[in-house]
Amino acid sequence: MDDYPLIENHGLLGDLQTAALVTTEGTVDWLCFPRFDSPSVFGALLDKDKGGHCSVRPVHTMYATKQLYLPDTAILVTRFMTEAGAGEVLDFMPVTGTTATPCHRLVRMVRCVRGSMTFEIDVAPRFDYGRTAHRLHIPEQGAVFAAENGEALTVHPIREPEDKQLVDILTGRGDDLHFTLTLQAGQQRGLVLESAADGPPRQILLAEYQELFDDTRRFWRSWLSQSQYSGRWREMVERSAITLKLMTYAPSGALVAAPTTALPEQLGGERNWDYRFTWIRDAAFSVYALLGLGFTDEARAFIVWLGDRVGERAGSEGDSGPLNIMYRVDGSSDLEEEILEHWEGYARSAPVRVGNGAATQLQLDIYGEALDSIYFAHQHGIRVGHHGWTSLLTNLDWLVDHWDQAGEGLWETRGGRKHFTYGRVMSWVAFDRALRLAESHGRPAAAARWSAERDAIYEQIMAKGWSEGRQAFVQHYGSDVLDSSLLRMATVGFVIPEDPMWTSALDAMEEELVSDSLVYRYNPEASPDGLRGSEGTFSLCTFMYVDALARAGRTDRARLVFEKMMGYANHLGLYSEEIDLTGRQLGNFPQAFTHLALIDAALTLNKALDRR
Repeated sequence: MDDYPLIENHGLLGDLQTAALVTTEGTVDWLCFPRFDSPSVFGALLDKDKGGHCSVRPVHTMYATKQLYLPDTAILVTRFMTEAGAGEVLDFMPVTGTTATPCHRLVRMVRCVRGSMTFEIDVAPRFDYGRTAHRLHIPEQGAVFAAENGEALTVHPIREPEDKQLVDILTGRGDDLHFTLTLQAGQQRGLVLESAADGPPRQILLAEYQELFDDTRRFWRSWLSQSQYSGRWREMVERSAITLKLMTYAPSGALVAAPTTALPEQLGGERNWDYRFTWIRDAAFSVYALLGLGFTDEARAFIVWLGDRVGERAGSEGDSGPLNIMYRVDGSSDLEEEILEHWEGYARSAPVRVGNGAATQLQLDIYGEALDSIYFAHQHGIRVGHHGWTSLLTNLDWLVDHWDQAGEGLWETRGGRKHFTYGRVMSWVAFDRALRLAESHGRPAAAARWSAERDAIYEQIMAKGWSEGRQAFVQHYGSDVLDSSLLRMATVGFVIPEDPMWTSALDAMEEELVSDSLVYRYNPEASPDGLRGSEGTFSLCTFMYVDALARAGRTDRARLVFEKMMGYANHLGLYSEEIDLTGRQLGNFPQAFTHLALIDAALTLNKALDRR
């Protein structure tokens, strides 16, 4: 761990097509071009020696750092304090828009705000996950890294015409770029790193930089001004909204689960997955959160993306169903998993996986999440047209014939298929929401059959998914294992929050799965999932627990859990997937599902507190 920054010691940048992570020490150690799911250019997060990085740091051996976002923006400030002076790096990515492009820019402005500061700057890209060599060229202005596979990274200096300092001291260190920059109070110089530039490197004047900065700040503040949230925890909720926007691929409206891959759920373990794709489940949750805050355009864009996937009927001839569980951001479904054997992994936690082998799993819950999000959007004025409805009919026809079979479940276990209770609950939701949609607009529907299937699922869950011994709903039929995914049973309306069966189930989960307010997914020792090792508490599940408590009228407990969970966020209000016993964050970072659940929990709890 001494060689790697803590996962939570990062800030997130993005331009709505890709994203970068910046450490509290001023190093960009993760960046993929041209999309979230493209090979990395900077990947030191997963291999400090072979991954590549772009660092800015004081030459002083002793310094302190602070990191913050400019209010209501995705512009990151990393501050350095030394005895000689104070300086800062402003990092941002100008927004690219809704047309896919190979050209992306990362702006790094270095300032001295007090005294005198000398910075060391290194630019050391490693193309294609470090598998492709490159050559460094230093022409009259800036520098160009040209990879053997045709990719390129151009470095444009930010300076005034009379200032030769930055260009004069650019030096190659092998095929990497290294230079020092000495600034006095009030001075600023910087770099723009650009992929697929349409010309040679050029100097960027401070006035042009200021325009890029102002445009980026204006975009984020204008976007956030659409938020209708005015309740408690506004700062955390709106930071989560910005984080979700940063993880949305603007050309398609698809939301990635996280901008990273292979960050371990346990140090030294094998639970290292690629999250740079769009899960039907996660993205469906985004509809509730975005519409709950008033971001209608983003919710509509995802509904359109989801409608395209529903209409494709991908895999309709196989037993995996008409819908895949996940897709690339452009809607394609080629997610073949491979291991990067040449990388050691974060803190030497191999394997490093790219692609995701779970893409072909059968997870029946996705049909309920898809239908529930479509129904919720329908209630907020985002309606389903004729072609969308006929596509839904095809999916429902498949579900009628296949809901009563075993699957891998939403946790994507690799220990064999089981009859997961949560999958049954969400199949119930699929038929229930389809019936409501059909009735609301008089659409043609197999209403009698859907109703019969819905009722059959309900009876089956009550007969096989309930344990009299545990007085709780169980993870899968024939077991006594508890599972926090079932916290959503009241949220989706399958049970009444005040029902004694439900409050008993909540009590059982609190006793077994809750550790000082933090919630585990399940106990892998009691329910083997086909993978070695253990894991931390799941932040998503903790926020789901808050939502369930609030709905059950346990508002004091819900508020305490929520407030304590706020303390586990990083310094910028960001969450990865898990929290370990020491309070460190683990897993891919930041995780969209966690921030979606935070927003949902805040909305539900805020309403419950207002009603008291």
